[in-house]
Amino acid sequence: MLTPQHSRLFDIPFYQFAQLKKYQPESIPQIKADYKAAWQDWQTLIKQVAAELGEPFAPPHIERWCNGWQVRAHFFAYFKYAQHRDAAAILSVLLNRRRLTVSLDWHCYKANVSPIALPQYNQWLDALDHKRYVAFDLWHGTENEYADYGTVADTPAELQDDEDFFCIGKHIERDDLGKTDSAAWIAQTIRQLVPLYEACFK
Repeated sequence: MLTPQHSRLFDIPFYQFAQLKKYQPESIPQIKADYKAAWQDWQTLIKQVAAELGEPFAPPHIERWCNGWQVRAHFFAYFKYAQHRDAAAILSVLLNRRRLTVSLDWHCYKANVSPIALPQYNQWLDALDHKRYVAFDLWHGTENEYADYGTVADTPAELQDDEDFFCIGKHIERDDLGKTDSAAWIAQTIRQLVPLYEACFK
């Protein structure tokens, strides 16, 4: 289960090892140890969610805790149906210094190999039942991951241009982590988003 401490992990002044070596070299061993331990918990959690979801989902993608030259500013994982494993439409799980988020998202980094294009992803907006998803937040894909988002009820789902897209999801704020079974909550939220995810492929 995630706790507020897992989110506080990201409250560090620098993420790049070059900066850490320059300004806080003595902190590097502890930061690495903390990240490794927290990421093991994250990996276990995501695998637990995967076991709960089962088919037709493919095994989840779990981003590593560092990429060689910096530690991450968040932990990130995503789920897709096995039959859509190359598509850029994803059900993402993100933990940063503010909150845990589960959302339907467009994975821009995979757009150039995706069998569906952005207009197809945006089809889910046509399937959005405002009553069913009234408790969800809705935000533009370009918005900052730490921003305050509006709800489905108070956010006009109007695309601004051909490259615009929306995300829809739910959050648990940092101080509330540990009060809920994280794996069960993530799996439940993903299941709630599945009808919109499926609408991307119609």
